[in-house]
Order: sequence, then C-alpha cells, then structure tokens
Amino acid sequence: MHQRPQVLILSGLDPSGGAGIQADIQAVTALGCHPLPVLSCLTVQDTRNVYGAEAVDPDLIRRQLDCLDADTPIHAIKTGALGSAAVVEVLAAFARKHAAIPLVVDPVIKAAGGGDLADDELVAAMKAELFPLARVITPNGIELAQLGGSGDEASSAQSLIDAGCAGVLATGGHGDGPAIINRLFRAGAPVQEWTIDRHGGEYHGTGCTLAAGIAAGLAQGRSLESAIERSQYLVSCAIQQALRVGQGQPVPDRGVPLVAS
Repeated sequence: MHQRPQVLILSGLDPSGGAGIQADIQAVTALGCHPLPVLSCLTVQDTRNVYGAEAVDPDLIRRQLDCLDADTPIHAIKTGALGSAAVVEVLAAFARKHAAIPLVVDPVIKAAGGGDLADDELVAAMKAELFPLARVITPNGIELAQLGGSGDEASSAQSLIDAGCAGVLATGGHGDGPAIINRLFRAGAPVQEWTIDRHGGEYHGTGCTLAAGIAAGLAQGRSLESAIERSQYLVSCAIQQALRVGQGQPVPDRGVPLVAS
C-alpha cells in the first residue's frame, strides 16, 4: 500500500457536477492527491445559476473534522461555498489548531448566473476568521471588488493584504479578452502573473478547479507559485475539452489525461 498527499475539502454540493465539491474532488484527484470531502452546504443549482442554498449543521461538520483528524493525516485544506457564518467559525477553529497545514480559501460569494451563495454575515466571518489563516485566497473579479471595496484589482487586493491576507490570487476566468490572467499579490513582493489562452466564454467550475488544484500542489510540498502554475495547466486542459452538461455554461472536463508540464 502507498499513501498520497491528502486534501481536506469543505465545499457545497452542486447537483450539476460542474462546480463545488465534485469539481474539487476531481481536481485534487487529477493532480495526484486524495480528497477528504466534507459537505458544507447543499444547493439548488444547475449549469445556469444557483437558486437556493442550505448550510449543513455546523456541529455535524465539527464532528466530521474531529473524526478525520483523529484518523488520517491532512496535508492541505481547501474551502469553497461554506453556507453560513457558523460553519466558518467551526472551520476557523480547526484551522487555527492546525496552523501548519496550508489553507486555500476560494471565497465563493456569487454564482456566475448571479445567484447568492453567501450573505453579509458569512462574508464578514470569512474576512475576519478565515482570510488571516489562509496561505492564499482566490477571488474572481466580482468577488475581489466586493471583498476589497474597490473596482480596481490592485487596490482591492492591497486592502485585503492590509487586513491580514498572506496572499491574494486575483483570478481572471470571469473577465473577457483573449487571455485569462491570474495575478498573485503578496505583502512586500512584486505582483506575479500567469496567463493562459481563453477558449470561448465562461465555464462552470473553473474557480473551484483552480483553487482545489493549488491546494493539491501545496499538499505535495510545492511552492505556492509552482502550485498555481500546475493547477492553471489543469484548468487549461480541462476547458479545452469541456463537457456540455446542461443549457448553461460548459463544464471543464477534469478527467482529461494530463501530459507532463
């Protein structure tokens, strides 16, 4: 028997399989890690939008985390839609107890179709409790503007860094133009930038895939820069062979075989 690096995932269930915990499981597996999935919320969702969400009982999540912690090593943690401020508090307490484990926070606030996945209380809890514990957060442009309080990417990222974020990866998947540009902002460091070709419009679950892939890289002991580059490569391969699942956005094919990069 052998062991792979293991990534604890707290995310919501997307019944379309395009985003959420299924995207995370597939991305982590594709990059050679074993997922430890804990559901944080259930959604009414398809490839077009989110129509409702309901948080899982935070005490149940706490019991699941304690159970896993007593049994298995955890090499990285990745979060997605968290459902409620109470769930954030449970996760933050766990992360503080395991400060050496790298944490990747995908601050899921809105679906691409405009549906809400976080209320003001949940957003405030993430900013206060989770962001200071994370190795990196991965907001898209809409989320970054809401979290950082500015339409200017650099200003919003700096605002979050000033509030305690170690790293902000501003993702460009929800933008336009011929390229997707992801920019990493960190205190006292020059901005780093990664670019891949944009294939068509937007895809359902690219942000989840990118963040989960970064967590997989960190679990394997890669640097943050290497983890971002490798995960971005997975996203590029997956969207080039996207699946038509429903009537909305195509779904990245995270099961596509990867060649060495």
